Amino acid sequence: MPSSGAPLYNRDVSGLFATPINATTRYCAVYGHPIKHSASPAMQNAGLAALGLNWRYLAFPVHPDQLQACIVGAAAMQFIGLNLTVPHKLLAVELVDALDESARTWGAVNTIRFETQTADGTWTRLADIKEPVTGPIRSHGFNTDADAIVRALRDDLSLEPRGAVVLLLGAGGAGRTAALKLASENVRELFLVNRTRAKAEALALEIRQRHPNVKVAVGYPNASVDLVLNATSLGLRSTDELPFDGLAFQPSRAQAAYDMIYRPAETAFLAAARAAGCRTANGLGMLLYQGAAALELWTGRIPPIDVMRDALQKNVYGP
Repeated sequence: MPSSGAPLYNRDVSGLFATPINATTRYCAVYGHPIKHSASPAMQNAGLAALGLNWRYLAFPVHPDQLQACIVGAAAMQFIGLNLTVPHKLLAVELVDALDESARTWGAVNTIRFETQTADGTWTRLADIKEPVTGPIRSHGFNTDADAIVRALRDDLSLEPRGAVVLLLGAGGAGRTAALKLASENVRELFLVNRTRAKAEALALEIRQRHPNVKVAVGYPNASVDLVLNATSLGLRSTDELPFDGLAFQPSRAQAAYDMIYRPAETAFLAAARAAGCRTANGLGMLLYQGAAALELWTGRIPPIDVMRDALQKNVYGP
């Protein structure tokens, strides 16, 4: 045991030593409901330690009704930034003070950077301000999910979206972003399935207006697909039902399956797809790439991807 008053150092899963928490430690966080499954703290704290920053990344359970108050509270406490996960990404679009082009394009916010206005009127990230902030602070919303999902599909499944036929399960925050991004990548056909059909129909209409060259339909395809992608939260719990109707679609009709869920590492959806002969991947790659982009937005520095990947893999799969 350390002697009284000795600093306590925490070794994260990457093997790096983090600076001990003190009165100058700065904070980032992820908000979600639920949040206990999140591997973001392991990934981001490893990245922060590798960059030598006296920061900590926390996770908070935030009910949707409290999201606005919690964003305002983080700004008041001069947090560096936030990540948002289910079910906050669509809600936050109307709650942040400013929207980056990425958030406007994809219609969802998964990353918030807090900024202050300097004497010359320039909005500057809080990370760049060394003294206590006395000026106004705003929340600036970004979307780092869209690029991350395409990169993960290419890296983890060797799947090129252009010309592909895709069945997308879920039209919420993550599903909407994925659908719009895949359409922008010129998939050939996109089939949308959602528990609330009206939401899928509204998304299909938006895609037709923004990307008229892409064929989009609501419902299950009658033929095979290149990819079936789960963007729902079904699979987080072992008692969850499958995210697709087994009478309307069988995984054997897909070449590849991707689940945005990463914990458990293999959901019932991915297990069924693997058993049917599909190439499969979970959402770990997407989490890595969106998280690395968020860290770069907060710090202005190149994120240590390999360190963050190693921390994620150890956190989700074990040593």
